[in-house]
Amino acid sequence: MTVDDATSTRGEAALPDPNFDIELDLLMEAIYRKYHHDFRGYAVSSMKRRLRHALTKLGCGTLSRLQERILREPEIFRELLSLLTIQVSEMFRDPDFFRTIRSEVVPVLATYPSLKIWIAGCSMGEEVYSYAILLREEGLLERTIIYATDIDPDALRAAEAGVYPLDRLAGFSEAYLAAGGRGSLADYYSVAYDSAVFDSSLRKDIVFADHSLATDGVFGEMQLVSCRNVLIYFDRELQDRAVALFRDSLCRKGFLALGSRETLEFSRHTADFALFSRPQKIYRRE
Repeated sequence: MTVDDATSTRGEAALPDPNFDIELDLLMEAIYRKYHHDFRGYAVSSMKRRLRHALTKLGCGTLSRLQERILREPEIFRELLSLLTIQVSEMFRDPDFFRTIRSEVVPVLATYPSLKIWIAGCSMGEEVYSYAILLREEGLLERTIIYATDIDPDALRAAEAGVYPLDRLAGFSEAYLAAGGRGSLADYYSVAYDSAVFDSSLRKDIVFADHSLATDGVFGEMQLVSCRNVLIYFDRELQDRAVALFRDSLCRKGFLALGSRETLEFSRHTADFALFSRPQKIYRRE
């Protein structure tokens, strides 16, 4: 239940807060000035939804009260950052996408003597390990550096640890097989208590790093950039900024992979890319 639809102590529906939008702008500005995380270009509807949830989780009645706390209590900001950014994903999410990567993109990647891949907005690492496993099975992991970036340090630590609740592994394994996996997902992890710990050899050439699509720049030349289900949370201006980063990061004919609900069709940078797979939203740098 959100702040807007919560009921009062008398059982009457609470009225929408007329100050919410004003407080939202002030909060975003305060976060940027204090912590240098820029959420000002995030989609307003998504940000409102997450903030209403955060108000309940953090016990704040208004955004002004939340702003006061994050300015004076850094640990509250760390909690808020997790609530605003972490999207729990799945390994081999959208198996048809990974089948296409395996069958149509990997043969092109295999022509390079070495590879650099950037997974932007890696969250807790499910997609990172999906790529690592796929590349190992295709004989490319040993000559690949994977850059896995996010703005949330807690998410990055979780991703680097590679530990997931055991009850999620059945779904992961099913998706792995549907994505064209060549063996068993169990070959890549060990079980410790109620968790699955992914093989440390998968992480040998993965660099986990803080990077913001809103404020940071290009840091290397890539053959593949994967940023799936991140741009949908940005407004148009920030989407264009992110796509420009991807363009400038990719080598000529490098691949850009987006999420199923994302497109370059209305981007300022459409002409910089050619569509490679319409169903899987994979593009190539011109």
